Amino acid sequence: MGKVTGFLEIDRQDRKYRPAAERIRHYNEFVIPLSEEATRDQAARCMNCGIPFCHNGCPVNNQIPDWNDLVYKGDWEEASRNLHSTNNFPEFTGRVCPAPCEASCTLNIQDMPVTIKTIECAIVDRAWAEGWLQPVVAARKTGKKIAVVGGGPAGLAAAQQLARVGHEVHLYEKNAFAGGLLRYGIPDFKLDKKLIERRVEQMKAEGVVFHFNAHVGADVTHDALVAGHDAVVLAGGAEKGRDLPIPGRDLAGVHFAMEFLPQQNRRVSGEPLTSNADPILAGGKHVVVIGGGDTGSDCIGTSVRQGALSVKQLEIMPEPPERENKPLTWPDWPLKLRTSSSHEEGADRDFAVMTSKFRGANGRVEALECVRVDSKMQAIPGSEFELKADLVLLAMGFVSPVHDGLLKDLGVALDPRGNVAADTVGYKASVDKVFACGDMRRGQSLVVWAIREGRQAAHSVDKFLMGSTVLPR
Repeated sequence: MGKVTGFLEIDRQDRKYRPAAERIRHYNEFVIPLSEEATRDQAARCMNCGIPFCHNGCPVNNQIPDWNDLVYKGDWEEASRNLHSTNNFPEFTGRVCPAPCEASCTLNIQDMPVTIKTIECAIVDRAWAEGWLQPVVAARKTGKKIAVVGGGPAGLAAAQQLARVGHEVHLYEKNAFAGGLLRYGIPDFKLDKKLIERRVEQMKAEGVVFHFNAHVGADVTHDALVAGHDAVVLAGGAEKGRDLPIPGRDLAGVHFAMEFLPQQNRRVSGEPLTSNADPILAGGKHVVVIGGGDTGSDCIGTSVRQGALSVKQLEIMPEPPERENKPLTWPDWPLKLRTSSSHEEGADRDFAVMTSKFRGANGRVEALECVRVDSKMQAIPGSEFELKADLVLLAMGFVSPVHDGLLKDLGVALDPRGNVAADTVGYKASVDKVFACGDMRRGQSLVVWAIREGRQAAHSVDKFLMGSTVLPR
């Protein structure tokens, strides 16, 4: 424990944002890091609990009290080694993870958890700046060849772990660059894509072979993939968006969020839009975002930066309380009202609203017909109203991976929700030498869960091929 009385003497201090009026003019990251001294003070607040509930809250089981203590003592390099022993990409989670570890922190009983996410980000950013994160090249090769399908955080984590124990790893990504939703879903103002490229370069030096613009199931056949490798890891995403099949759904101007967000990310990076895609832009329009999660928030921030006249976000669930009932929920993730940086930039939120019809003229959407609902999701008579809308973005989550193509061709068994059936012990799919992890296995989830599953799947693959493994779970 770095400072025994730290949590009594030092108040919580977290990173701040640059002013909204400034940051909405660009797509750069806008979080202001804490100074080294302030970060050290925040690490000193860690109580090193006898039962560190933050371990349970963190899907990758980061050894949070340990690296807090190391930061307090000024041993940043050892803190980086400790952090990377459980998390391949802490610069991603340190920026976009919702930090369930902080919800589980003992100090959160009084709404003052340790700034775990901020300290994590400070550790890895310093490690890169100091040159501590060099490629980890295996001392000997195993002669085994593995295919990883999908270049998101699950696929990247699995590929890196397997390459580091000497396997020949080939990662197949249907897009032009790696990252999955990190690159094509999360806006650049939340995650600079240079951070992804830096990790890709590290992985290339470690021996991972990247095959971009290689759509398995289309450009690459499933037969060739399975026959040409000793193991195959399915690490694609849950890309089938939840639709809203109501009258007017076919009107122009109604789009899935994941039709809208990747376009802007491609514009920022200079990557051409897909050839069959019409530009979707919010500039000069009244935008309605349907869905209250992180994807909806990303649509808000992007729409504001594109120059939307107004942005309205609708959520069918009732408005959650501003504060959770701590005795009831702690140390679990609580349901409470969460206001993102994008909400602060100029969005109006409305809860317990169901959209019943998209109305338009000349084939384009012009308005939404809505009704308020009760706690049982039943329409309240007489509560109907209309919203003006030139652009509607559906951000209601994802239901499963896309089945057509690879999954159907492979013939893998699916679970009742339409995900690839595989348990969390072996991560083995129903087809011989095929494994599944990440959103393709568990459904839509967090980046940190994808990293966990990629790491654990790598453990199982290595054990399957070699009979034993030194990779952690």
